[in-house]
Amino acid sequence: MLKLHDSLTKSKRKFVPIDGSNVTMYVCGPTVYNRVHIGNARPAVIFDTLFRVLSDIFPKVTYARNITDIDDKIIKEASKRNEDIKILSARYTEAYMQDMQSLKNLDPSITPLATEHIAEMIDMISILIDKGYAYMNDDHVLFSVASMPGYGKLSGKSIDDLIHGKRVEVASYKMSPADFVLWKPSKNGEPGWDSPWGWGRPGWHIECSAMSEKHLGETIDIHAGGQDLIFPHHENEIAQSQCAHDGKTMANYWLHNGFINLDGEKMSKSLGNFRLVKDLLENYEGEVLRYALLSSHYRSEQNFHKELLDSAKAALDFLYGCLRGSKDVRERLNKSGLGYKALLDDLNTPIVLSELHRLGKQINKTDGNSKASAQSELMGLAQIVGLLESDPEEWFKKTKSIHDINEDKINDLIKQRVDAKKNRDFDLADQIRKELLSSGIVLEDSREGTIWRRQ
Repeated sequence: MLKLHDSLTKSKRKFVPIDGSNVTMYVCGPTVYNRVHIGNARPAVIFDTLFRVLSDIFPKVTYARNITDIDDKIIKEASKRNEDIKILSARYTEAYMQDMQSLKNLDPSITPLATEHIAEMIDMISILIDKGYAYMNDDHVLFSVASMPGYGKLSGKSIDDLIHGKRVEVASYKMSPADFVLWKPSKNGEPGWDSPWGWGRPGWHIECSAMSEKHLGETIDIHAGGQDLIFPHHENEIAQSQCAHDGKTMANYWLHNGFINLDGEKMSKSLGNFRLVKDLLENYEGEVLRYALLSSHYRSEQNFHKELLDSAKAALDFLYGCLRGSKDVRERLNKSGLGYKALLDDLNTPIVLSELHRLGKQINKTDGNSKASAQSELMGLAQIVGLLESDPEEWFKKTKSIHDINEDKINDLIKQRVDAKKNRDFDLADQIRKELLSSGIVLEDSREGTIWRRQ
């Protein structure tokens, strides 16, 4: 029985899909005006893990993760670079896809682009106007927050709080400070589309409501994203979708991952304290970043630092070492085991990782069929969370260190060392070992020969 913590009810609930033959999940993706930081990667990794778990339980899961490729930030960045907006957003979309694949994320079922769904957004805005939930003023279309009973139920914010909490000058075209933009005019040189309200472009919130409806339906099973999206983005999505669809629930379960902190402070581009995924990948394998992100419960805040990554690398070295030398081991997911049960309990990945290490220690204490069985169970549990998908030998030959010694050079030195030992020149053999170690290469001798791995 899968249980998930629903941000709307603030409780852990048994997951019951609308249609058990096709579970639907929508996760908010990035605004593509720059390379993404590790905070952007956390929801991708967490909800990719949920996608894997759901796919193990149900025959089909339709998972949509959108791309916002029209936004004021994109326009500003393209102008600063004197670059066409489409070219800039396409480049960063591709970079995002590559970064997420490096973290061992599966491709979503659907990756909708905002610019390819303008017609659907215009249709939804028109419905909201016709039903009295939206109004036009000074070439803008805005959602009237006061027109929706129960606005603020996801975030716990009241309309009075929103109005009295405004500390900046309220735009003249708003009837109320709490109202939000559905459509805005485009200035000269800015991208735009024809609409019943003139040449312009959509607001941010309407994008996901329109794309979720088109690809997954008016009511979906799961809507997810980072904690920072609860307000205003997800709150406004609920308002738009519910009002457009005569009060129908937009999503039955709302899931949100916690923030990532650097030096005790929330990480964000606006604060300038962030770590780009691409920069981290220069020193660590993507699987190391994934392991690190899974080491804390997804709803908790996570402190991200070099020691966490080094610990994740060492943990993966241990687990891959438990599989080293194994042949024809096929993964077997033990659905009665503690690790799988932890996944079903609101994706408790720290317990999963602990169980992986317990299995690793068991492997090192046994042999024969017992060892092979434990290795199969280790692989089965690891792969449902996107870990241990590489060949062990290849894993130990990869490096993200400062050492640039190549594989041919390593093998040549190992051969020289073997020859030296045959000639009983143990001083030379020891010298070669030390030379390799100084380059970050560790040798492991056994009766079958010498194998190597990078530190």
